[in-house]
Amino acid sequence: MAWAVVANTIRPQPGPQERFLSSPADITIYGGAAGGGKTYGLLMDPLRYVRNPAFGAVTFRRLSTQITSEGGLWDTSRTLYPLLAARPSSQPRHHWKFPSGAKMSFAHLQYDADVLGWQGAQIPYIGWDELTHFSEYQFFYMLSRNRSVSGIRPCMRATCNPDADSWVARLLAWWIDQTTGFPIPERSGVLRFFSRLGDRMIWGSSKAEVIARIGAPRLDAMTRELGVAADDLVKSITFIPSKLSDNPALLVKDPTYGANLMALPRVERERLLDGNWKVRRAAGMIFPRNAVNIIDALPSDVLAWVRRWDLAASKPTEEAPDPDWTAGVLMGRRENGRSVVADCTTLRDIATQVRTTLLTTARQDKARHRNVTIVVPQDPGQAGKAQAQSLVTLLAGFKVKIERESGHKLVRAEPFSAQWQAGNVDVLAGPWTDAFLTEMDGFPSAAHDDIPDAAAGAFNELAGSITALERARALAS
Repeated sequence: MAWAVVANTIRPQPGPQERFLSSPADITIYGGAAGGGKTYGLLMDPLRYVRNPAFGAVTFRRLSTQITSEGGLWDTSRTLYPLLAARPSSQPRHHWKFPSGAKMSFAHLQYDADVLGWQGAQIPYIGWDELTHFSEYQFFYMLSRNRSVSGIRPCMRATCNPDADSWVARLLAWWIDQTTGFPIPERSGVLRFFSRLGDRMIWGSSKAEVIARIGAPRLDAMTRELGVAADDLVKSITFIPSKLSDNPALLVKDPTYGANLMALPRVERERLLDGNWKVRRAAGMIFPRNAVNIIDALPSDVLAWVRRWDLAASKPTEEAPDPDWTAGVLMGRRENGRSVVADCTTLRDIATQVRTTLLTTARQDKARHRNVTIVVPQDPGQAGKAQAQSLVTLLAGFKVKIERESGHKLVRAEPFSAQWQAGNVDVLAGPWTDAFLTEMDGFPSAAHDDIPDAAAGAFNELAGSITALERARALAS
């Protein structure tokens, strides 16, 4: 709970939440720790416009399941929007319609290409829940959709938790002490101005400063081409940090939440409790070598097998002596819920040899384990799609699945890391085992992450397939 509702009036809590709702910036980013009332703030901010029948807002999550997950955006909105007589609907996507006709929707952008589905859209208010989960491309593309014919000034609002390796950390660098990693208190809510030229950001403390830095020749060309005034080429942005201590309503409602954050591992605790933007996971923290169980023979209770590949197609050369590896991890899920890593195949070679290795390995896996799902990644773009389809054709006769990769590698690794650290992973002893454990232990600081990426992908695929199998069994019983 993050809002006081008195006599049908919903108010933000004093402090960061109130400053977030009163921000005049074109783009306002709010948060930087857990429990600061970010979601309520994001849902409440656009309600000031719902008496305008032409108003529309869209709030994005990276995955569709995150919208409707327990206590997520949809659940939280159900505690707020009915107070203003809004009616819910889940078709064509989850949204609320207000008596005036104004609409507030929730949508997901899992892949970069998903933004193309919003071509031609005019969205006065765009919200981002957990901005670090999205790509920089998605954010700035949707900024082009942030326009309005409703008479309401377009704006973007976002929430986030710290991630030292994200593009958001670079975007917010001015507001963050680069030595300690903590927000600079006196800069909270202070507006900065920028213009984005290609991949370059031109910053200033005022619109005039940015315009001066663009330079007269380029500025004249841009204003003539776009038919706008120079001021319209500059956007304002600010960051308002908040922490659990800024949300007394939550502390009253759930006084044990702080203890939950204190119980997190060090990196997550410093990010989510303290709001540190510089702390990183070091080698040995995510997949510690000594946390797994080495076994001499494969167990007989494996329910499903997955071989997940991380692909590359380069040989070492004088110019590039240490290219990425092609890595294929074979993993099984046991009846007792444990995971077993049975093989890790790696090579650095040209595409033809990589294709030969994939086919040979598929034949060997089928002979040894019969039913093995082969997962191959699909890179963004048409070239990635063509490559993936070509591999499916190559592996005709085998069970093959194409997976479009999304999200940060560290995020994708979290489910497997949790099981690894809990001691729920068995690794078969073999000539490949030492190299496998070395690269896993070095993630994410090591020069290569091909093996961890393949292993995490195999685990995630197995988790999904076993869940589906369990649901099928439950329905049959």
